[in-house]
Amino acid sequence: MGKTNLHEFAFGITTSSSLGGQTLNPYALDHYPGGSSGGTGAAIAANFAAAGMGTDTGGSIRIPSSFNSLVGIRPTIGLSSREGIIPLALTQDVGGPMARTVSDAAIMLDATVGYDKKDVATAYAVGKIPSSYTDFLDVNGLKGARIGVAPELVPSTKAEEKAVADVINAAVEELTALGATAVPISIPNFAEINKYPSLSGYEFKFQLNNYLDSLGDKAPYHSLSEIIASGQFDKTQEQAMKARDARDTLETSEYKDIVLKRTQITRDSLLKVMADNHLDAIIYPTSTQAAGVIGKGQTSGANNRLSPFSGFPSITVPAGFTTDGLPVGMEFLGRAFDEGTLIKLAYSYEQGTHHRQAPKFTP
Repeated sequence: MGKTNLHEFAFGITTSSSLGGQTLNPYALDHYPGGSSGGTGAAIAANFAAAGMGTDTGGSIRIPSSFNSLVGIRPTIGLSSREGIIPLALTQDVGGPMARTVSDAAIMLDATVGYDKKDVATAYAVGKIPSSYTDFLDVNGLKGARIGVAPELVPSTKAEEKAVADVINAAVEELTALGATAVPISIPNFAEINKYPSLSGYEFKFQLNNYLDSLGDKAPYHSLSEIIASGQFDKTQEQAMKARDARDTLETSEYKDIVLKRTQITRDSLLKVMADNHLDAIIYPTSTQAAGVIGKGQTSGANNRLSPFSGFPSITVPAGFTTDGLPVGMEFLGRAFDEGTLIKLAYSYEQGTHHRQAPKFTP
């Protein structure tokens, strides 16, 4: 067992930290590995270990999995305990497996699900966990499946987006060749959903302080304010940390509106489009752009918000590579506690395509 580098406090998607420095992408050493769980992504892709764990508030399991040609599962909130994870925003935080195959990810998921009295969210999963997620590893799982494809989730205006869109459009053809029906859809209220922010800018200070308080004397610092005062952090995050530390309370109408209205509109919109079209899942590029060159910035688009904003599960699986040799991930989104269906679909796609290739630097 070992620890890997993480983007400082899980704030970003490039995986740079004051302890570990800049993590590199094993497929292109001058490119970012994604984040915030980019150390896990790089390590598993580089064959340093068989599987690992990441945390995902907005996309931090799925983005590095996509950038490193891995399988990453963001489970339903409540399926696995968050106890012990330093929080970024508990309304959205989950932990989940990252692995080179769907089978390994399913095995890891089995090992980490279940009720934990220290995380009340896990009470929602009682009675909804199968005996084993490996029972869903069906090579014919796509036959008869109905998969929603929304054009707004596959942008291709920019060259960086088109490189990913070409891979995803080819993947849709592969899905149909493997027996699925690709159903054109439009996500209701998608523009309104995307106007809402992540809650990491609201909850972080208060939940981090609670976490540090729970450690008692074991904690070298007892608040975000003390950490900022120490100067022992990645200076590129100073303004973001100070902005979070400046929040006085969560007892505001703005915060409560996000928690209540954002969650409801996202869930209702996704459930309606899935019910109206009899869908088993919705697919889209995990990130609308592939890994960026280190030092030139990194964007991933807004697709990865659908899962954390709704609390619904998603799984990303390798869909191929851009013409520049950068990995592209395709994400399957499903209903709450329906990880089994997503694993079935992803496994069938994986076994029907075998897109993953080991990095040439660590074969």
